[in-house]
Amino acid sequence: MLAEEHRHLLLTLARRSIRHGLEAGTALQAEATRFPEPLRAPRATFVTLERSGELRGCIGTLEAVRPLVQDVASNAYAAAFSDPRFPPLAASELTEIAVRVSVLSVPEPLRFDSESELAGLLHPGVDGLILEEGTHRGTFLPSVWESLPNPRAFLEHLKLKAGLAPGHWSPTLRAWRYTTESFGELD
Repeated sequence: MLAEEHRHLLLTLARRSIRHGLEAGTALQAEATRFPEPLRAPRATFVTLERSGELRGCIGTLEAVRPLVQDVASNAYAAAFSDPRFPPLAASELTEIAVRVSVLSVPEPLRFDSESELAGLLHPGVDGLILEEGTHRGTFLPSVWESLPNPRAFLEHLKLKAGLAPGHWSPTLRAWRYTTESFGELD
């Protein structure tokens, strides 16, 4: 668990990166050595933006490949300006968006022989899930359980997100679960 002061630093950094994107057209380059040690470790994150309680952008990484502060700065910029579901954030929206950061645990591979067995392995409200079949890949953060509380519906919608049919089943389908430490400006 991150200390409250570290959470605040990450949320401030995310907003600064978005503001930098509006002014300079690039993500803020966070120099990890200028931050406390817990924020320098490689971690995977997602940054979610909401406007009036509705999703306005969400981008992240599934593997820890760079320091936590750099991942947050990069994903905040991408959520604001590169989420293909939304137009780039306008300067007029900056004061209307709420920022949420989700820090992911290391994904754990799941072993299963059927879709019902996979659904039975899931912990609604707790697990994030990555599904992969060939070149198709998608993930849902644990917060998605709020709108899809049924494990079967959760799996069907995640398959659609990954570009698969909702009823798709294959013995080569792979899945990983993870948890998140999520915090936002409205918490």
